[in-house]
Amino acid sequence: MEAELTALAVSGATTLVQLMAGDAWATARDRVRALFGRDRPGLTQTADVELEEVRAAVIVAANGDDRAALAEIESRWQARLLLLLREDPEAEAGLRALLAAAGHPPEQVATVHNTVSGGDIRGTVIQAGTIEGDLRFG
Repeated sequence: MEAELTALAVSGATTLVQLMAGDAWATARDRVRALFGRDRPGLTQTADVELEEVRAAVIVAANGDDRAALAEIESRWQARLLLLLREDPEAEAGLRALLAAAGHPPEQVATVHNTVSGGDIRGTVIQAGTIEGDLRFG
């Protein structure tokens, strides 16, 4: 179950940052606010302020093609979503609905399993979906 929640948090964070960087944010904002605000006025208001601050940082990073900053923001939201999913079982349904509305159906959220084998590994291990260009170590 933990691996499934982690995969859902990763997919959710990626989708959240993508939504914040684009025009779809206006449509998705209410769903995201409800997810983090849990329909409690104090939490919803805090979520609104935080989401707009993060969105401003995402837009600056996206416009400047600062992939490291975007990755850092995404990483923070992965941790945040995972914590939310662990603390509030109802949040899973809300996040899955957000992903479906954003065009990322929950069926696409898969568990990731990595295996590194082959003797004594002492170097860097990189997990990536797509690497463009040359990749050199050393």
